[in-house]
Amino acid sequence: MKSFMLPLLILLSLSFSSLIEANLSSDYYTKTCPEFEQTLVQIVTEKQIAAPTTAAGTLRLFFHDCMVDGCDASILVASTPRKTSERDADINRSLPGDAFDLITRIKTAVELKCPNVVSCSDILVGATRSLVTMVGGPRINVKFGRKDSLVSDMDRVEGHLARPNMTMDHIVSIFESTGLNVQEMVALVGAHTIGFSHCKEFANRIFNKNKNQSEPEGMNPKYAAELRKLCANYTRDEEMSAFNDVFTPGKFDNMYYKNLKHGYGLLESDQAIAFDSRTRPLVDLYAANETAFFEAFAKAMEKVSEQKVKTEKLGEIRRRCDQYNDYKG
Repeated sequence: MKSFMLPLLILLSLSFSSLIEANLSSDYYTKTCPEFEQTLVQIVTEKQIAAPTTAAGTLRLFFHDCMVDGCDASILVASTPRKTSERDADINRSLPGDAFDLITRIKTAVELKCPNVVSCSDILVGATRSLVTMVGGPRINVKFGRKDSLVSDMDRVEGHLARPNMTMDHIVSIFESTGLNVQEMVALVGAHTIGFSHCKEFANRIFNKNKNQSEPEGMNPKYAAELRKLCANYTRDEEMSAFNDVFTPGKFDNMYYKNLKHGYGLLESDQAIAFDSRTRPLVDLYAANETAFFEAFAKAMEKVSEQKVKTEKLGEIRRRCDQYNDYKG
C-alpha cells in the first residue's frame, strides 16, 4: 500500500505544479482583454514621465509583494478597523504612493474595458516589467494568469524581507526560504541601481557613535561626509533621503556594483555583499559585465514572479485592488 501511495503523491504534486504553470502564459489576456497590454504601457509611460521615481517605487512594491507568499497583490490591500494588512507593516510604511497610484490608475482603466478579467497581481507584475525596460533595464519575460490573494496580514511580513542592518547570513537565508540562491539574490539586489532610501534606514551607519571607528566600514570617507550633511535633520524630517546610486540614480545599469567596489554603497547590507566571500565574485562579475547582470536579473525576476502563484479557487480577480470583493465596509 505504501509503495503505491508514494508514486501517487508524487504524481499529484507534479500535476498541481503543472496546473499552475499551465495557467500562466504570455498571451493569457489576448482574447479576454486584448487592450490590456496597450492600456498598461500607455499609463505606465505617462506616469513615469510625470513622476520619474515611479519605476523605482513600483519595483520595490513588486518585491515587497512577491517575497511574501508570492505575487498576489496582498501588499495593495488597505487595512480595516478589524484587520491590519501587509501594507501597514513597519517595513512597508515607507513604500511610495506613486507606485500604489500607478496600479490604481491601470486597474481603473482596464476595468472600464474588460470588467472583472485582469487581476491586480498581473497588473503589478506587468507594470514592473515595463518600467524596468523603460529606464534602461533588461526585458523581463513575464507571464499572466495570477489571481489576487484572499489574505493580507501584517503578521506574515516579518522575516520575508531583508533589512539594511541584517547580517549576510540572515539575508541569504531569507532569499533561500523563497527558493532563491545566492547568485539570484545578488542579481536582484541590483535593483538598487535606481531609487532612493530614507536617511533613517542608514543613519546608524553614518552617524557612528564608536569613537574608535572614524568612518562606516567600507564607505568612502567623502561620501560618508556628504551623507551626514544631507541627513543632518533626518529626525525632524522623516522624508529626507538619498539615492541608492549616487551617479546614475534614474538609469537601470550596473553602476550599483561599480559603486560598491569603491565604497559608495548606501546601505550597510549592500556594502556587505562586496566583501562576503559568497557574494563578492558576483559583484565583481556584474560590475565588469552589464550584460551578465541584465541576464541574471531578468531570469531571477521571472522566477520570483512565478512562485506561489494563486490560481483558480486560491484567489480572486479583485474589482478594486485595495479591498476584497466581499468587503462589507
